[in-house]
Amino acid sequence: MSEWLVLTLAMAAACGVVLLVTLLRHRRTGEDYDASETPDVIEYMTMMIGVVYAIVLGLAIAGVWEARGSAQEHVRVEAQALHEVSERARVYPEDVRDRIRADVHAYVSHVVTTEWDTMSATGELTDRGSRLLSRVRHDVTDYQPRSDFEAQAYQPLVDQVAAADDARGARADSAGATMPGVVWFGLIAGGLVTIGMIFALQIRRTRRELFLAGLFSALFAFLLFLIWDFDAPYSRGIAATAEPFHVLFPGIGG
Repeated sequence: MSEWLVLTLAMAAACGVVLLVTLLRHRRTGEDYDASETPDVIEYMTMMIGVVYAIVLGLAIAGVWEARGSAQEHVRVEAQALHEVSERARVYPEDVRDRIRADVHAYVSHVVTTEWDTMSATGELTDRGSRLLSRVRHDVTDYQPRSDFEAQAYQPLVDQVAAADDARGARADSAGATMPGVVWFGLIAGGLVTIGMIFALQIRRTRRELFLAGLFSALFAFLLFLIWDFDAPYSRGIAATAEPFHVLFPGIGG
């Protein structure tokens, strides 16, 4: 099911529930019921609940957006480090240089064609990707420099491989959902309470008030959907992409 369809259904359902409850509530209310008087304490409580929930929503959205940005940064660092390994290997003999570059390209090709889909679907990396990166590490660390010039390039190459490995580990840690279940419980429960306070304000059945109540509930549904959409940085909606690999390794993966 399309994510946009899910969003539309969620917003329509939120509007429908609020409007239906409002209409049913007014059917059971006597004609002499005065909806114009609302105790001051209820207005104050409604305002405070709305403010607190707005702060919580803002923090949640900022958190998942920051996690998405960090996930994309991990990809960029990994791709850049591997690109540096491939380029700096030029100072080595031709057979060593070609072997390092071939193994780097094999790893990158596996990431963009196979591992990325696996990571998006399961939230885990592949064992083959780990083996391919380990092969790159061995290519770099097992070579014994034969001149001072090669020796000067050796340690930076080792550091770049370590940076790629570290970024890969960070990418693995970012592959799953970032919001704990208890936070989702608080967000959903808080949304229900906040929308429920509409009825505490003795909403009437005028066209304007019903429209605003539906819009209010649809907005909450949209914000919760936005949090859910950003919660998995590599698999939903505006997800982090493998674009840095494609940019630095043209032709890899298709």
